[in-house]
Amino acid sequence: MNILGRYRIEQGEKLPKTGAVVVAPNHYSEIDPIVIGVAIWMQGRAPRYLAKASLFTVPVLGWFLRRSEQIPVERHGSRGNDPLAAANQLTENDLVVVVYPEGTLTRDPDLWPMRGKTGAVRLALTAGVPLIPVAHWGTQKIMPRYGKGVSLFPRKDVRIRFGDPVDLSRFAGRNLDSATLAEATDVLMDAITGLLAELREETPPAERWDPARKGQAETGRFEERS
Repeated sequence: MNILGRYRIEQGEKLPKTGAVVVAPNHYSEIDPIVIGVAIWMQGRAPRYLAKASLFTVPVLGWFLRRSEQIPVERHGSRGNDPLAAANQLTENDLVVVVYPEGTLTRDPDLWPMRGKTGAVRLALTAGVPLIPVAHWGTQKIMPRYGKGVSLFPRKDVRIRFGDPVDLSRFAGRNLDSATLAEATDVLMDAITGLLAELREETPPAERWDPARKGQAETGRFEERS
């Protein structure tokens, strides 16, 4: 990764040095998780990620996932993930867990954060731990969205900025229904977008990109505008 880029960490002190925490970054390249992992490692913490529970039974891969304390997430049909089990492992082991609130690469044509999903805020609220927004810019020069390879030379400049913990105090103690989680997720996405606007020195769109309103699938590749 050091061959590929020069990583400028900004406001890294806002990532807690100890204790459980959920980190929520923007997402526009397949290589983003490695870049964010490097940034967290440079702050003296070890990043963890949510992974399908079935992967933990795969020979070799399952051993690695268990040894590195990645978090297995069970599927419960249409009910989705089991946030309580993930929250328990997060708090019991004082982990730094990375959750991408967009769920996939942004569909926004200009790489601004799109509408978020509720996983990150649900996990933070269930576990009662800080939720740290993060934005990065420059990763697309290493690997563009849906790129088939990385650009090796010259080394690319990548900036990663950590933000203040998202204030979720008004949601604490409330029933975590869809309306509450959607409201809290909007607060998180505003924080991530604000950090990215600072890095890009640009004004974000007045309305966040919503794949459903644009007739786009929630997962998989999509056709970019010409």
